[in-house]
Amino acid sequence: MKTLAQIYESFRFAWRALKSNVLRTILSLLGVTVGIFAIIAVLTIVDSLEKNIKDSLNFLGTGVIYVEKWPFIADADGEYRWWDFWNRPNASYNEFKFLQANLKHESSMAIFAIKGNVVLKYGNNSISQIRLLGGSEGYDAVQDINIDKGRYFTPEEIGSGRNVVILGNEVAAALFVNGKEPIGELIKIKDLKYTVIGVLRKEGQSFLGTPSKDYMAFVPYQSFRRLYQTGTGLPQEITSRIGLKGYESDVGLVELENEARGILRTRRGLKPDEKDNFAMNRPEAIASVIGQLFDIVGIAGWIIGGFSILVGGFGIANIMFVSVKERTSIIGLQKSLGAKNYFILFQFLFEAIFLSLIGGLAGLFLVFLITFIPMGTLVVTLTIKNIALGLGVSSAIGLISGIIPAALAARLDPVLAIRAN
Repeated sequence: MKTLAQIYESFRFAWRALKSNVLRTILSLLGVTVGIFAIIAVLTIVDSLEKNIKDSLNFLGTGVIYVEKWPFIADADGEYRWWDFWNRPNASYNEFKFLQANLKHESSMAIFAIKGNVVLKYGNNSISQIRLLGGSEGYDAVQDINIDKGRYFTPEEIGSGRNVVILGNEVAAALFVNGKEPIGELIKIKDLKYTVIGVLRKEGQSFLGTPSKDYMAFVPYQSFRRLYQTGTGLPQEITSRIGLKGYESDVGLVELENEARGILRTRRGLKPDEKDNFAMNRPEAIASVIGQLFDIVGIAGWIIGGFSILVGGFGIANIMFVSVKERTSIIGLQKSLGAKNYFILFQFLFEAIFLSLIGGLAGLFLVFLITFIPMGTLVVTLTIKNIALGLGVSSAIGLISGIIPAALAARLDPVLAIRAN
């Protein structure tokens, strides 16, 4: 109870000091407000950008290794040697079957290929510039395929390469107008008839405009190969990719990557001193590069906001020195009535932290207002982590700024303090 009474008493002193010198307090707290606003605004924008970009890369999947011809990112020296990659063979169906027979550290795997600018027709309706994907068994485990209507391919349909198709949401809406049910209907792809067995859930547009499944169609891989030529060499052939899904226990997919690399090098007859003629890509590599770039932006925000907070800290310290001087006689009276040094110290420290928190809350409120500004597909969110960080920095600034004035107040001689004017 005594501690609560002391906290309440300290709060009353702080509030009284704030009300008695409103203009001086506001001007002094502007530095903290601007500083917290600058830091948290930058961190909020950076976190939101990073989240939106990573969400845009969800079409690549998570916990997946892609075996293909072209690497996602440049080498360690920052150079992208496209002239070397150009001559690499594409991943083949035979290599997929070889990996399927020999791999032990994968939870699932699939081979798939994509053809752009495909035209789909239904009666008098048609839609162009559609991305057609042919996927083998296991593709629905490597990638998230969210069915809204109908079903996914059966193992028999995938194995025999039947002419069945799953449509993206916007594709189905364009071909089947006036609410017509697409399931069971026949559409044409390159003049071949395909039965619609499913429609995907609507995804919407991503922040980066990355490929959306809304404008895609999916067929079994063997059926895709009857439509388009896939292979390992010719430029006109469609590039196939092999997706390997790891287990959660394989942190960083290290075991899966090492095993797959060894098996594929053996399959391609590479000597120990020869470099890989294939890429093993992970979406996490792109996310890591993006994270490093945003870390630099975050540091810049701390530097910019740090100068403002430094000014705000000096402002709060100035308020506290003035407050100690104005209340010297009151401090002497309190000590003569039995107030301990720690109570006086806590009283002024609490006041400094309280004032700094007001400035921090004002800065956080300004950041919160930013989240309501329309920014296209960018969704800005003020997270609990950044709110806690803003309040923590504000409290630390108040503590640092108030420690010296509070210590001076606590050490005042009660007799001399009461006599002070």
